[in-house]
Amino acid sequence: MQTEKYRGYTLWGHAILQQEDILRRGRFAGSGTIMRDTKVVEVSGVLGAFETDEEAQSAGLSWCRAWIDSHG
Repeated sequence: MQTEKYRGYTLWGHAILQQEDILRRGRFAGSGTIMRDTKVVEVSGVLGAFETDEEAQSAGLSWCRAWIDSHG
């Protein structure tokens, strides 16, 4: 999980391992969560499947920043 501060919000980028077949390399589902103080403001849901946990987390953070920019 990655976190960052952006325009007064705390952003979380999540990566969830998607292991469909034990013989295949896993992929990661990405999502984002936006918080202000201790309250959840918005949650993305699954944004897609990514090859690495870093890509999934980055996609979650990008979604969070875009949501804030469009609702600011």
